[in-house]
Amino acid sequence: MTKSSVESPHRRPVALVVMGVSGCGKSSAGEAIALHLGWHLVEGDSYHAAESVAKMQAGIALTDADRAGWLQRLAQLLAEADDGQGVVLTCSALKRQYRELLRASQSRLGFVFLDLSYDTALARVQQRAGHFFSPELVANQFATLEDPRDEAQVLTVDADTPLDRIARQVQQWLDAQQP
Repeated sequence: MTKSSVESPHRRPVALVVMGVSGCGKSSAGEAIALHLGWHLVEGDSYHAAESVAKMQAGIALTDADRAGWLQRLAQLLAEADDGQGVVLTCSALKRQYRELLRASQSRLGFVFLDLSYDTALARVQQRAGHFFSPELVANQFATLEDPRDEAQVLTVDADTPLDRIARQVQQWLDAQQP
């Protein structure tokens, strides 16, 4: 089941941020969406500073100051998106202020919010092998999350939906936007 947030006069996005708490499937869904749309995938986790990765590995939650440089790097990548080659960025974008910073860099930006329960997120993070994110931080992710559903250009998708269906839902949502 999908829900589109407040209707927006914005034109069809040329960039999407696949967002949500750790364990919601941002990387997998982002890849499926990018492949389906023929857009470029940018894995947001790849742009974290080494100090931030070390903190997360140690189970220490990032602060707004820790995220500032990371978000600026991601905003720059979004600013470069155009109609010729759309961009799908995976980024938690947990707070509205983070989303507003990303929106300021790209006027034709949409968000795909992968919604899921705490228990499912925790189970997924505990089962991931080789990822730097500590399961101890899942609760902090939920505490930090500011629900984006009342914001413009946000599509909410159940994170338990099969990836191919998520990609089709995103395509339908984009197709319904102004050209």
